[in-house]
Amino acid sequence: MKANVTQIMVEEHKLILRMVTLVEQNTARLEEGTFRNWQFYLDAVDFIRNYADRFHHAKEEDILFVALIKNGMPEKQSPIEAMHMEHAEGRSHVRAIEEAAQKALAGETGQTAIIVEHAKGYAKLLRGHIEKEDDILYPLAERILPEEVRDGMLSAYTTAEQQSPGLEEKYLKLVKGYEQQAV
Repeated sequence: MKANVTQIMVEEHKLILRMVTLVEQNTARLEEGTFRNWQFYLDAVDFIRNYADRFHHAKEEDILFVALIKNGMPEKQSPIEAMHMEHAEGRSHVRAIEEAAQKALAGETGQTAIIVEHAKGYAKLLRGHIEKEDDILYPLAERILPEEVRDGMLSAYTTAEQQSPGLEEKYLKLVKGYEQQAV
């Protein structure tokens, strides 16, 4: 039985999708005029940057993608290149959300449309991105990665996680808190 080297990422996607759902719900309320919690968007940016990007994408980009390339997947014109491009596009949406939310928090008007545009863009991008990873890239990785690299990959994931102690719990608590407010 081969060690599963993508299951941890699939599990992390579940928490990321919970935050994406909150972004979608709160953005719909923002459009309706019933939501003005700019701090939520800054917290979402913090979650995305530190959990989705640094914690999760670091494992993908620095461990999984590297292993795939070393084991024959091309780096360019490949699923890996597409995932890198989507990660960069997501970061662009996040920067725009952060900037607009900070301005809104400071009392500057006219930021709602910017937040809505980029929050919707980010949510749509992420849903499609995670679907591609969970349904296409990860199953492909499980098929092509040889047994002898898997334990090293799992060990590298653990090392990456140990560099951010308590991070997963912190963001799980953040998401749960906003989910309780949304009820």
